[in-house]
Amino acid sequence: MSVAGAGKGDKRPIIIVRKKVTHGAHHGGSWKVAYADFVTAMMAFFLVMWIMGMDAKTKDLIQGYFNNPIGFKKAASAGTNPLSSGNSPRNMDIRRIALVTRDYQRTRFQQIREGIRADLAAEDSLRSLAGQVEIIITEQALRIELLEGADGASFFDLGSANLKPRARRVLQLIARELRRIPNDLVLEGHTDAAAYGSGPYDNWALSTDRANAARRALVEGGVDPARISEVRGYADRDLRLPSSPLDPANRRVSILLPFVEPKSIRQFVPGENVLKPVASASGAGEGGSDGSP
Repeated sequence: MSVAGAGKGDKRPIIIVRKKVTHGAHHGGSWKVAYADFVTAMMAFFLVMWIMGMDAKTKDLIQGYFNNPIGFKKAASAGTNPLSSGNSPRNMDIRRIALVTRDYQRTRFQQIREGIRADLAAEDSLRSLAGQVEIIITEQALRIELLEGADGASFFDLGSANLKPRARRVLQLIARELRRIPNDLVLEGHTDAAAYGSGPYDNWALSTDRANAARRALVEGGVDPARISEVRGYADRDLRLPSSPLDPANRRVSILLPFVEPKSIRQFVPGENVLKPVASASGAGEGGSDGSP
């Protein structure tokens, strides 16, 4: 049929065919998120199963990391990372992780100080000596000093290294409190500037013997002898009151507990590891105050 023959009366609809070209389904990146979630869940599952198979000490170490990650990292930076030696470190202990922070030790020192003061106040025969037992926390150590009073014979007789009964009782109470912490001890003996005599037994020997007498009393009170690292005698070379060299307060015995530093580690008693102090305790009383600095 020709176009002219179609005429105006032809009402047939005009059909337009559009061909849709497809390039395959496109699902976006949602499957990647789901896959990542699955992998993470599986990793967490295997991590939990791995931890459950560890021994109790290693589990405590992992718990210690999450309780105190800063202290744990300090210990690790010092070469004591427990995870570097396998999954069963035998020489590690969760208590050591807590000890690497000075705040923890300072709190313990404060508890010791308050405990000693309470013990002295609780006994009628020792209350008069409470003012002569000075307890301070310095930047280096806890310092406990037994100072002679005005009579010069509160703890020792003049020129003697024999402890008086009340002095021995004071040291027993101090020992009872010191058993609560593992820090090492240093004992120092001091005299005033009065010359002891012209013989071989002089102020050096007297100050050393007094420090050693205090050491024996602490051991009798329950302090482990292995914790005592030094016994020193200073004679009159470290006067408490340099402006009054003959003052009885210069005659004293000092007990030092240096802060523990996370640099070297030793086994203190079986089953309990502690950190060994590195810095010397000499000069520990400089800049100290009655309380936390």
